[in-house]
Amino acid sequence: MSSPDKILEIRDLTKIFGEVTVLDKVNFDLKEGEIHGLCGENGAGKSTLLKCISGVYPSYSGQILLSGSPCSFADISESRKAGLAVIYQELSLVNELSIAENIFLGEEPVVSSGLIDTDVMYSETAGLLSRFGLDLKAEALVGDLGVGKQQLVEIAKALSKNARILLFDEPSSALTEAEVKVLMDIIRGLRDKGVSCVYISHKLDEIFEICDRVTVLRDGKTIKTMDIGDTNTAEIISLMVGREITDIYPKRSSQPGEVALEVEGLSVVDEQSGKQVLKDIS
Repeated sequence: MSSPDKILEIRDLTKIFGEVTVLDKVNFDLKEGEIHGLCGENGAGKSTLLKCISGVYPSYSGQILLSGSPCSFADISESRKAGLAVIYQELSLVNELSIAENIFLGEEPVVSSGLIDTDVMYSETAGLLSRFGLDLKAEALVGDLGVGKQQLVEIAKALSKNARILLFDEPSSALTEAEVKVLMDIIRGLRDKGVSCVYISHKLDEIFEICDRVTVLRDGKTIKTMDIGDTNTAEIISLMVGREITDIYPKRSSQPGEVALEVEGLSVVDEQSGKQVLKDIS
């Protein structure tokens, strides 16, 4: 039986590439209005699991349930229609287009003559950005934005499809500390609005800051699911690597050898501006 508060359930999901079992009877669930962290070393199967859920990999064994009903998606467009959206660390935006054009790309509103209704496109985008507290202009070119704001555009694009489940795959990997804070605030706001999120990150401080529960994968298997308040960094790392870690940052001793490189009195002038950028460096 499916629990009524679970919006997404994964049961015994197995994915094999050739002779390699990447996911081995993985079990996972996501509650409504929850942020659920997914941790594991590189190769543990985290991204593969998201790709199976979202239809990128439609072939697997096991079962996926959405709001208690079994489902499967032939491709990512089908999962989007069902209310799922993936936010990858590699953004899928077109730098030469505006925020509005990116959000409506492929689904542009048209007038009776068949031309794109730019007024509707920009007004709806402005409303979307305002509704989720994103300080962005619909007319701004994506290529003129920093990586952090581009990440926000990616989220807005997902939300424009009425996504009720967001799957984040290392979303903060290229963000500054300030941009990460903005991202965390936005994800919390989405949770408050009832959007459920799966959050993959190697940065355990983010997992503890934002997640309600956390599941650890190792070698393609589900190891353990815990409430975030019932665990700690040391336990998660131990579950990820499969052994107790007594010293995360062990001291290392080294014996320097002879000088391999020496710089004396180095000065550099920028050829274009003529300004001196380095002077008498030793």
